Amino acid sequence: QVQLVESGGGSVQAGGSLRLSCAGSGYISFIYYCTGWFRQVPGKEREAVAVLFSRTESTYYADSVQGRFTISRDAAKNMVYLQMNSLEPDDTAMYYCASKMGACNSGSTWSRRDDYNYWGQGTQVTVST
Repeated sequence: QVQLVESGGGSVQAGGSLRLSCAGSGYISFIYYCTGWFRQVPGKEREAVAVLFSRTESTYYADSVQGRFTISRDAAKNMVYLQMNSLEPDDTAMYYCASKMGACNSGSTWSRRDDYNYWGQGTQVTVST
């Protein structure tokens, strides 16, 4: 059973940076999974932020974070990271790590929340003005 644990959230002023980490365990072979980040604000749907297919390191980003956020992975440690720069108050949310087997765009769009089988508990990111 795959388990995901997030860390690295916190409070930061607008323009600042944070780095989120997602530690995965229970994978048969981590490199064949698409793993990444979603976020959710109370009262709104959970939205995709960025994901990565470990075998090819193909990456996908939401338009709202393109150029500011960078997703990466350490396959040897089953870790996925999200470097968040130039943070804005609209980035305030609970950030969740998510994972699914196969390429991120295999059979569906990479951002489809229901395709992801495994989820962490979330880490809060708060950006103040």
